Amino acid sequence: MALNTVITLYFLIVAGGVVRSTGAGMGCPDWPRCFGRWVPPTEVSQLPVNYKEIYGAKLKGEVIFNPTKTWIEYVNRLLGAFTGVMIFLTLLAAIPFLKSSHRHIFFLSVSAFVLVGVQGWLGAKVVSFELLPVMVTLHMLLAIVIVFLLLYLFTWAGYTANVVEKGRPHDAALNKIGVVVLTLSVIQILLGTQVREVMDEVIARLGYSERARWIDGLGAIFYFHRSFSIAVLAINVLWIVRIRKSAGAGSPQSKIASVCMLILIIELISGLAMAYYGVPAFAQPLHLVLAILMIGLQFVIWLLVNGERFLRTENGLKFEIS
Repeated sequence: MALNTVITLYFLIVAGGVVRSTGAGMGCPDWPRCFGRWVPPTEVSQLPVNYKEIYGAKLKGEVIFNPTKTWIEYVNRLLGAFTGVMIFLTLLAAIPFLKSSHRHIFFLSVSAFVLVGVQGWLGAKVVSFELLPVMVTLHMLLAIVIVFLLLYLFTWAGYTANVVEKGRPHDAALNKIGVVVLTLSVIQILLGTQVREVMDEVIARLGYSERARWIDGLGAIFYFHRSFSIAVLAINVLWIVRIRKSAGAGSPQSKIASVCMLILIIELISGLAMAYYGVPAFAQPLHLVLAILMIGLQFVIWLLVNGERFLRTENGLKFEIS
């Protein structure tokens, strides 16, 4: 259930990326309804005659009804609701752990469920504050936290079911490098969010017809984000080399690390595509999803290699914090 919920959450992140890349964030100017309806309108005749006066301020001047943007945002909301259902099912699946020595799994499931509720509330605030930059950044940061929680639950469940193999003895140096890798990845993702917020301002000024000029208007934050990717690449290469040396080239940790490197390379290519080819629409959600996918896999590697140790005892599995 945790794995299926993570997959659902990634679909939601894809939808969020499409919303941002198409400028559909205010496709539904109210929440939880959309133009005052539970099922959004498909044509302007389904709206009140004075809808421009009612919603004009929130639509930031774009008062001509756009059903495509409306339904893109509405599908995003539906996926958000479905993710909440999946989180709840994961919580139900964790109830049996209350009567075991692994009851913390249940409480972590409760935490994930609560945080998804907070994420939904925060999403409503993003709409009510009309895509205020700080709210968008908090929304993304909380999504990363929820991904981490679910992947932690998935890894723990794998250990308790003997599906996931025990890692090798704890390597303090490798653990520290992993912490740096995760920290730099989070910083880079948040920098990317800041770049996107500045891009929203550029888009509002230049319009969607001037994609080729968007990058030029981003300023220093874009160049810092681009240069920071060199540090992210370097620390990932170092980490993967150390993982292969410590755990062995054929170990699950090494295989996942190799996938991370492939994702990072594609991530860099998608970033270059946006920088030099006029920010193609497909590249924006791809860039975002790859970043979240990569940091999720990095977190799993950290759990498997260094973050936690699962030791078999006479009474079952014992958990120790490294």
